[in-house]
Amino acid sequence: MARIVFDLDGTLIDSARDVQGIANAILSELESRPLSLSEARRFMGEGVPIFVDRMIASRELDEALRPRMVERFLALYEAAVELTRPYPGVAETLHALARDGHHLGLCTNKPEAPARAVLRHLGLEEPFEIIVGGDTLDCRKPNPAPLRAAFDRMATTSTRIYVGDSETDAECALRADVPFVLFTEGYRKGKGGMTCRAAFSSFTELPQVLEGFA
Repeated sequence: MARIVFDLDGTLIDSARDVQGIANAILSELESRPLSLSEARRFMGEGVPIFVDRMIASRELDEALRPRMVERFLALYEAAVELTRPYPGVAETLHALARDGHHLGLCTNKPEAPARAVLRHLGLEEPFEIIVGGDTLDCRKPNPAPLRAAFDRMATTSTRIYVGDSETDAECALRADVPFVLFTEGYRKGKGGMTCRAAFSSFTELPQVLEGFA
């Protein structure tokens, strides 16, 4: 059996509409033009501070607004769950993997409280042994420390596998020396240039993909 750690946004769940809603609430307060959904997807993946930096750059806002915008974003984040949906087959696959004896963890750049809130809302929290969020340590992916911490806190020393969707995840796995499995339908910025051991486009395929790591 393996230790399998998953990314969250863009891998297990499509949360872009809720994140877009937070961003546009802030931009409305600043009387600035809203983000499109495609912009929100492009800005995601490296944590709230980087998302806010991209908001500021895209709307040519005053850099001095950054602390206020980050604080406001975090204040809205935990309740932003209503438009988020798991990708098809995620719930069934997670529960099946856990029943088969695999140890499941989560390593995300979303802060830990909003991560847990959306997992509870979607009924996805129970299969996970460990959750490492973007504020659990003092660093975020692609720094390998959060991913290493997720594996180290699991109650086994079995094979390690990381499942994610983005360039950030691929770099993190490479730096942590962990095999990377790519979910192709998430928020990656481009269509190539990422190193992965395997890739899949539907969660119904994942158990068979993982058999190759036995």
